Amino acid sequence: MALMITDDCINCDVCEPECPNGAISEGEEIYVIDPNLCTECVGHYDEPQCQQVCPVDCIPLDPSRVESKAQLMDKYHLITAA
Repeated sequence: MALMITDDCINCDVCEPECPNGAISEGEEIYVIDPNLCTECVGHYDEPQCQQVCPVDCIPLDPSRVESKAQLMDKYHLITAA
């Protein structure tokens, strides 16, 4: 699954620099995650780095973007090959 940022986001800016895929950016009101670039840090780290640094725990799995670890690894390979 890709991750998502909820409305609980306080725009603290700690998640964006932690994303190894550049999937996190400033949205109109809160930070957003591009699900096409989010691999939950598969291929880079054991755990999603944005979740580790978020002070308000507002980065859950996106239930509308169900992906297996194998699919996330395939996405990682596509992103890093570019």
